[in-house]
Amino acid sequence: MSTTPLARGARPRVGVVGVGHLGKHHARLLQGLDCELVGVADPSEAARDYARSTWNVAAYADYRELLGKVDAVSVVVPTKLHREVASVFLEHGVDVLVEKPIARTSADGQALVELAERHGRVLQVGHVERFNPTLRGIASIGAQARYIESHRLAPFSFRSTDIGVVLDLMIHDLDLVLALVKSEIVSVDAFGGAVFTPAEDMASAIIKFQNGAVAHLTANRVALKPMRKMRVFSQAGYASLDFQTAQGMVVKKAPGWDFGQLDLERLDRAQMGDLWKFVFDGLLQVENIQLDSGNPLQEELADFLRCVRDRGTPIVSGRDGTAAVAAAERVLAAIARNRWQ
Repeated sequence: MSTTPLARGARPRVGVVGVGHLGKHHARLLQGLDCELVGVADPSEAARDYARSTWNVAAYADYRELLGKVDAVSVVVPTKLHREVASVFLEHGVDVLVEKPIARTSADGQALVELAERHGRVLQVGHVERFNPTLRGIASIGAQARYIESHRLAPFSFRSTDIGVVLDLMIHDLDLVLALVKSEIVSVDAFGGAVFTPAEDMASAIIKFQNGAVAHLTANRVALKPMRKMRVFSQAGYASLDFQTAQGMVVKKAPGWDFGQLDLERLDRAQMGDLWKFVFDGLLQVENIQLDSGNPLQEELADFLRCVRDRGTPIVSGRDGTAAVAAAERVLAAIARNRWQ
């Protein structure tokens, strides 16, 4: 990566490629950060008109027209176009934030990683859950995770129909699990199938790691109500997380915990009055994590701009994004072996 930062005090010139549902949020938030939003690109005339009237920026039908005008871009286009669009900017010396997944295949993701390294460019992947404030509350549990279960459900949105639910939704939790466990995958078993689209709309996977950790992930994009929950278990305790509400609960053993010293035969449960209070006030520590809602996408964009200015390493690098897609490919391969008829 290039070690030459922007001139002191210079604000990066940034563009957004694709200003649909998510790209609009990228553009809106970038205007409030320490950069100059100089233009957007989108083949939709309606989207370009919206950008001009809302953010007072140049809007182009062809994303290549941003070349020479930007130091960095946020690529928010359909997944099938990620490699093509990101490659053009990387080859022309532009730093790139590409929305998740980094590409349709891990081979395409690896190609982007190598291209960024060859041209000394920042390549960040938009795994926004890494910036969710809830994660800061489970550092001690997450570092020793041995069993993780997640449920990520969403109503059908008619978006991201060029990919299935594994690359659309489960990819978030695959990235989180890889970041927590930090071990090689040794086996994957999965089941899933199509409901509304040609690709899988629901999937469930059990992933086993070299260090003994196990993850059970479920994703569904035809649910009646959204859900984004994860539970993380370790010998230190467990954490229950709700990414949707930015809340969670951490349960740990109290100082001096020694289950072997409890004389269970002498405990008169009938006389305890409140067994819950005895266990959770005396033996365990319970911490309810009430966090401000924050704005994970804004934090993600701020991290990208930091890397653009200082030539730093993103919290979610191109290699991280490629690893998540490689894990997704193993899930998809297992689904193919168990495909319903």
